[in-house]
Amino acid sequence: MPSRIRAGVHVVIRPAVRAAVRGAVRAAVRPAVRAAVRPAVCRPAVRRAVRACAPVLLAASLVSPAPWASPAAAAGPDWSAAPAAGGGAPGAGDRPYVYLEGGPGAVLEDKLSVTNRSEHPRTVRLRGGDGARIALAERRVTVPPRTRADIPFTVTVPSDAVPGEHPGAVMVSSGGREIAVRLRLRISGATLSALSVEDVTVQDHGGGAAIRYALVNRGNTVLTPRLAVRADGLFGQVLRRGPRTLPVELPPGKRVRLTESWPDPPALDSVDVTLTVTAGGGAHATATAGYTAVPWWLLAPVATVLAGAGGGVWLLRRRRRRRRTPRSQPQPEPQPQPQRTGAGATT
Repeated sequence: MPSRIRAGVHVVIRPAVRAAVRGAVRAAVRPAVRAAVRPAVCRPAVRRAVRACAPVLLAASLVSPAPWASPAAAAGPDWSAAPAAGGGAPGAGDRPYVYLEGGPGAVLEDKLSVTNRSEHPRTVRLRGGDGARIALAERRVTVPPRTRADIPFTVTVPSDAVPGEHPGAVMVSSGGREIAVRLRLRISGATLSALSVEDVTVQDHGGGAAIRYALVNRGNTVLTPRLAVRADGLFGQVLRRGPRTLPVELPPGKRVRLTESWPDPPALDSVDVTLTVTAGGGAHATATAGYTAVPWWLLAPVATVLAGAGGGVWLLRRRRRRRRTPRSQPQPEPQPQPQRTGAGATT
């Protein structure tokens, strides 16, 4: 019953409210707009328009909910952390990561920015991630509402550091959420770009096939690999995919396992699948794996033939064993001996 009353109220009141809003706007707002060219008249006209529209807008808000959301809810998380403006970047967050370069023993400086978009103070905690010696100016920072704080930090390059690129990060956490501000440290010296493709297998998966493999960075630079796939069967080429950039980044010494889907492999063939991986600096590696496809309807007759052949071999061996085993000869039954009774008498 209350739902019917509410529906009836909506049907009756909404048209009245809409008509009232249109009338108030036409009667009050239009004269104020026309008088905008006369500053002396504009202020009284706007006041009259606001006073006339306020009751109508209040009634409209009670009939139906407001169609807009608060700015904080629309913006998502109310705080963020990113590399600070610098190095040619016009603003905070315009750099994808912090890039530092120096030789062994160098102390490098940079900043990161924490932005608080909420209406309340935000306290964040900072720590250095794995991969670099990071010293922070502050490990606990309180950022005022609608404010951005720039926090300095330094990275010390070890005296025995290996030349090349080394990843790192500054971890910023607050309210159960943690953000990694990435940094990339390049240590001057001779660099080597090298990688390998390992553990390549091709297996049936979900009506198709899955090509699984591992990539290992064998050099001292960060690599962004590119993959090309080719498969050749008994009847020619069955798959060819040109080089494309993989969505991974390989730091020095890193090993990752990846899977390449193959939705339409051949139904009956013996295939060699070749993976070719390249990266910047001349890195190149190739690996091959075999794949044999046999349909199920062909496996059943083959299994039947094999089972029959196995049964025939078993019967043949059993017959041969029977022939080799000598048959036992029947023994004659013993004859009864005559019995003697008395002197010289037999019965």
